[in-house]
Amino acid sequence: MRAFLIVLDGVGIGELPDAADYGDTGAHTLGHVAEAAGGLRVPNLERLGLGMLCALRGVRPAADARGARARLAQRSKGKDSTTGHWELAGVTLERAFPTYPRGFPPGLLDRWSERVHRGWIGNVAASGTEIVARLGAEHQRTGSFIVYTSADSVFQVAAHEATVPLDRLYSACAEARAMLQGEHDVGRVIARPFEGEAGSYRRTANRRDFSLPPPSVTLLDRLAERGHGVITVGKVDELFAGRGVTDAIHTHDNSEGERALLDLVRRGGSGLVFANLVDFDQQYGHRNDPAGFARALERFDETLGALLGALRADELCLVTADHGNDPTTPGTDHTREYTPLLVAGPRVRPADLGTRDTFADVGATLADLFDTGPLPSGSSFRREVRG
Repeated sequence: MRAFLIVLDGVGIGELPDAADYGDTGAHTLGHVAEAAGGLRVPNLERLGLGMLCALRGVRPAADARGARARLAQRSKGKDSTTGHWELAGVTLERAFPTYPRGFPPGLLDRWSERVHRGWIGNVAASGTEIVARLGAEHQRTGSFIVYTSADSVFQVAAHEATVPLDRLYSACAEARAMLQGEHDVGRVIARPFEGEAGSYRRTANRRDFSLPPPSVTLLDRLAERGHGVITVGKVDELFAGRGVTDAIHTHDNSEGERALLDLVRRGGSGLVFANLVDFDQQYGHRNDPAGFARALERFDETLGALLGALRADELCLVTADHGNDPTTPGTDHTREYTPLLVAGPRVRPADLGTRDTFADVGATLADLFDTGPLPSGSSFRREVRG
């Protein structure tokens, strides 16, 4: 058997009951994107039942939906990619990763600076493109790293590829990851290389994430223990610190990720393919670009149609998300939302799975299908979708 678990990074479907605690009242990524675009054209997602989960302009609520469908609530505290992916794999967090809206303690940065033999500038919560535009020239003049964060639990380090070689940027981020433990255990340290000239700086595709290892056993661990292959596409292996991953395909954008998925489904195989398509979040959500977000959804829908058409009798595909990132909100950060779940395949029964109270039901169901033993969290819906 083989399962494709595809995470559309940042594609939420409406505020969770505790959204106000995160400053996200009224967030609805898919709904607002559909309105801003004058309607979405996603016939494959529509046929699987996306329009049955919430009202979306341009998306028909298909009573004859071919897929199983659910709305997933996040039980873990937080709204970042690490937390979302871990919960999908069966790990829920009672404590959110720490955030630093006023920047990191200067003493902590000074100790890191001594270890990496390079200074730092910035240390604010900011948009990555904005802070690079503001501090890029100073960085190139002094050689100091640009350090910044966001509303999420991230320690981000930006450097011009002509000023700091990539291997030195990556090693500095690895050093930060080693230091940021205990009370400062941020979810991710992210290397953010850029290029270009002052006034026209642009990020390169050489981003790298350094995550904490999950605190307990995950779906990936269970599959690996039983000898099942786990192929990751995109940043998934980095979010799990490589644990339980047998092969990792690193991609720079949705186009590469979608091509990798189509290549894998055509090649055949077994086990789990766990993919993250990052552009919805990175390129469009964080940059307040609902039109680009809509176009990316429509391109993915075409890929999804080809992937579903290539599935073999013992394969299935699950499409979901890790958090929201409403591009129509005043800010540029993630939003605390429900996420969609659509399940399809030759042997999948069309079913309304309702609103699930944790993302971990996805991991529990896959663990049940692969007979790997239980995970720390989640309830399986295998019987509803496969009998």
